[in-house]
Formats: sequence, C-alpha cells, structure tokens
Amino acid sequence: MKITIIIPTYNESGNLPILAKALFKLPLTNLNLLVVDDNSTDGTGEIAESLKLTYPGRTDVIHRSGKLGLGSAYISAINQVLQGDSQIIGQMDADFSHDPGSIPALIEALSSSDIAIGSRYVPGGAVDRSWPFWRKRLSAFGNAYARAILRLPILDTTGGFRLWRREVLEAMPLERVRSNGYVFLVEMAYLAHRLGFTLREVPIYFAERRQGQSKMCLSIQLEAAVRVWSLLWQYKDIEPIHSTRQGDRYHRRYE
Repeated sequence: MKITIIIPTYNESGNLPILAKALFKLPLTNLNLLVVDDNSTDGTGEIAESLKLTYPGRTDVIHRSGKLGLGSAYISAINQVLQGDSQIIGQMDADFSHDPGSIPALIEALSSSDIAIGSRYVPGGAVDRSWPFWRKRLSAFGNAYARAILRLPILDTTGGFRLWRREVLEAMPLERVRSNGYVFLVEMAYLAHRLGFTLREVPIYFAERRQGQSKMCLSIQLEAAVRVWSLLWQYKDIEPIHSTRQGDRYHRRYE
C-alpha cells in the first residue's frame, strides 16, 4: 500500500534533510514524500530538489511563488497526490514537532477508522514539557473552542499530524475549503465529520521545534477565531455519506 506524506515548508533548511532521512529509515518501503515549498529564502526549495536525487522515485517537490498559506499548500499537494496511486495520504510539520516514529501507529489506526490523527490531548498524549503555562492554556482553549462550536468528536481539533484514506479525500469537496492558516486543520476535520467519516486519535508527544522560527502570528489566530463560526454556515448543506464504501471507494452524494 503506497503512502505519501505531504510536508509544507518555508525556511526549513535545517530540518528538512534530517526529517527526510528519519522518514525513509522507517520500515515502510512504500513511503513517499511530497514537499510543498513556498519560495523559501534559505535554500529549502533547493534542498528539497536534492532529496529527489538522494531518494530517487520516492520524493517530489511543488515549488510555489511565495507564502501562500498552509491550507492552499495542502490542497495543492492533495490534488497532485490524488492523480497518482497512493492509498494513504499523510500530513505533518517539517520542524520535528511530529515524530516520524509515530507513523506506523497512525497507519494501524486506519484499520478501524477513515482518518488517523496524532493527538496531544488524548490519554498518553502531551505537549512539550518546556512550554510555558500560558502557551499550554492557549492551545487547550483553542481546541476546546473549536470542539464546542462545531461539536467535533475529537480532542485535538488543530492537530496537524494526520493520515487519510485516499477514498476519504476523493469524496470531500476540497474546492470548497477556504481556510489558509492552521484553522484549515479544523475545517478539514469538520468537513470529514459532517460527511460521516470516522476520526480516530492516536496519542503523540508534540515537541517544540528543533530549529527555525514558528510561522504562527496574530493574523492566523484571528482567522481561526472567526472561521470556526463561519464553518457552521458554509457546510450546513453537507450530509453524511450513508453508503460509505462500495468496493474500495466512497461516493459523493451531494453537489
């Protein structure tokens, strides 16, 4: 079963080659990597290209013209991956906040779910021990805020470490997804839930980034606060796909 992991990057030259090495050390000979680089100024795009030579046939790169946002990076990458034959499509950060060693557990979770989420907030999960109290509270509040408004059945609504069955992403109206900051992760989870797909959380330890700078800013936080409410209206017409699987495919029953 072919797996493609999507990693958006902007100025991650110190992390990307180490992360790629860790991914390809996993006992998963069918694992592939797709890097989406937003015109990094530190050579990340060139490093991503060099990975195609280091890991031939297992690495690809999308080069974009600038910092166009997390959401559009993922949507572009998902659409490209769906043109191929990957059966599992993953997403993770480039900064080692997500441990590549957790991928086998996420794959196992897909045996009983449609989407597997690396979760900081289920029993066994945790955030970096060095985080100050205010940051832990802010993260917990953001998740509780989105969960309460959207009635999501998961504890980590903003978790960006996820594996999806191909058929789920094929069935989702990705052209309607509008969020661009980390609230994109909330939107995708909410849309999948509205369609009736099952989400399963797997505990992970969310580490502080090893090097480089965080991409979080006030505008991204404000987008999240507002967009969560607008999702209720945006997807009010979406109903569960009752005949979920016929063969190995899901079928969209809405337009």
